[in-house]
Amino acid sequence: MFSLDLLFEALIFGVLLGCFYAAVSIGLSVSFGLLDVPHVAHPAIMVLGSYCTWLLATRSSLDPLLAGVLLMPAFFLVGVLVYRFYYETFERRGSDAAVRGLAFFFGLAFIIEVGLILFFGVDQRSVEASYIGKSFRFGDYRIPMRMLVAFAVALLLTFFLSLYLSRTFVGRAIKAVAQDEPALRLMGANPVRIKQWAFGIATGVSALAGAMLVIVSPVEPAMDRVYIGRTFCVVVLAGLGSMTGTLAAGLILGIAESVVMMLFGASWAPAVAFGLLLVVLGLRPQGLFGR
Repeated sequence: MFSLDLLFEALIFGVLLGCFYAAVSIGLSVSFGLLDVPHVAHPAIMVLGSYCTWLLATRSSLDPLLAGVLLMPAFFLVGVLVYRFYYETFERRGSDAAVRGLAFFFGLAFIIEVGLILFFGVDQRSVEASYIGKSFRFGDYRIPMRMLVAFAVALLLTFFLSLYLSRTFVGRAIKAVAQDEPALRLMGANPVRIKQWAFGIATGVSALAGAMLVIVSPVEPAMDRVYIGRTFCVVVLAGLGSMTGTLAAGLILGIAESVVMMLFGASWAPAVAFGLLLVVLGLRPQGLFGR
């Protein structure tokens, strides 16, 4: 039965869930939104980050968030190498790079998933931390601490990435590289190196997103399939490459999912992301905030 209390609870949970969606989508907002790279392997790399976080946190007794931060430089280097291979093999060779690159990243996602199954098996993995399993009391409502952590991380990621992209020469070059490469060359910047650096940032952020994922819920190798629609929905809804738009779009998706779950049940929640994606592509392809 519908009630205002249930609606208010759904809105609170939707805001927290939306910030989590923004946190796991912000790397894709850089790689796909700013660089036009068809990075469908982003959720798989994020799940890889979850397993690496689990491995580091359990063996070293580290906080999962700290483990995710420590993994970021290694993932940054992996991202640099992956983009370099993608550029030399596909992007450098002509106009059909997007189609072939799509196949490449699908293959990369498949390799990561199979590799995780071979090394870790199909069982779910979870981490322990002082805030996991605890809740914050807000009136008559209990808010999971793990979701509040995701909320804080999403705000920090959005703030620092927005600051970096708007206040530094490299950041402004990243925003410009997909729009006018010749003009960027005239400014003394190498577009390939700029894209390589940006893709490294996107992959490094995915390590922290993976840490957030394993904090919020147990992970399994095939979990990337759950998030591929949600992350692309957030990025397209935001407007390609908008960091603040990514946060706003994550909130929209999270609240919409939460309300749909309240009204129709959890089985309808996965359809919300694809429904929003189709509506946005049909009515406003440039997204809510444009590029």
